[in-house]
Amino acid sequence: MAEEVKLTKMELRSQQVKLAQLQKYLPTLQLKKAMLQVEVNTAQHEINQLQGEFKSAEERVLDYALLLSDKSASDLFSAIKIDKVSKRYENIAGIDVPHFETISFEDASYALFDTPLWMESAVLWIQHLVTLREKIKIGHEKKTALEKELREVSIRVNLFEKIMIPRAVGNIKKIKIFLGDQQLAAVSQAKVAKRKILQRFVENEEEET
Repeated sequence: MAEEVKLTKMELRSQQVKLAQLQKYLPTLQLKKAMLQVEVNTAQHEINQLQGEFKSAEERVLDYALLLSDKSASDLFSAIKIDKVSKRYENIAGIDVPHFETISFEDASYALFDTPLWMESAVLWIQHLVTLREKIKIGHEKKTALEKELREVSIRVNLFEKIMIPRAVGNIKKIKIFLGDQQLAAVSQAKVAKRKILQRFVENEEEET
């Protein structure tokens, strides 16, 4: 439904103020949109890097695949259970996004000297793999939060650029045309009234003579 606009000087002033505010705030929104797009791209780049590291670590862990059938392997799994994943939040372009901070694993239940030599190396590599997996997970959380904010800001930018600013400009033009027509009509009426008064005056003068 089209916005109802009063064709008055007061409404003209109101629309002009509204337009000025929209034009002042739009560059801020556009800058925020650009910043968020950069951050989304950066987050995706970080995820891609982590996924590359994950793939390399996964290939290294696969070297231990045959050894994992060893009866000692059951002790290994107790050493790769996650105890806690810590993350911090950082404000980026007005929103809080998560960042990986630390990861801790449950205490190992095996005695180092009672296990095969390969056990410690396998534990470290698998813990590294699990750490990368958690970093990727948090990286996706970060990217999702940024993309959500980017969508919302993009909607507002489009609203300003394509609807609110053009509408205010159109309203101002419409009111100015109406007020201009009114002014012309008033001037025209004043001229007609002046001409009639003058004509009456002339007629009165003629009658007196």
